[in-house]
Amino acid sequence: MQLGELEKLVLHYLWENKSADAKQVHAYFEKQRGGSYNTIQSTLDRLYKKGLLSRYKEGHAFQYQAKIERHELIGQLINSVASDFVAEGETSLVAAFSSISNDLNVSQLDALELMIEKQRLKLEQESK
Repeated sequence: MQLGELEKLVLHYLWENKSADAKQVHAYFEKQRGGSYNTIQSTLDRLYKKGLLSRYKEGHAFQYQAKIERHELIGQLINSVASDFVAEGETSLVAAFSSISNDLNVSQLDALELMIEKQRLKLEQESK
């Protein structure tokens, strides 16, 4: 999945603001970077069709919310890129994570270790 620059910005906005309609999003970005209301509407619709936003009708307008958490999207994007380069069962992806761990501090490594342990326990429970 590929995301345009405005799509990324809109996702960040909705992660911070939880819910907004096209007018609210446009008002925010008009101050920040300009652009038309129609461009914002189209961007919201594209993100909805990509499954990244949910929406519900409130009055005459849709209210949009992020359907996916930031960390989940990052995982999907990593998986999408990795699948182009890593064969099933290959350890290149693990090696890639190991190489970027040089950029992590001790607390980030501790958090990663905790997440790995939780995932390991979850997989063990599912296999029982």
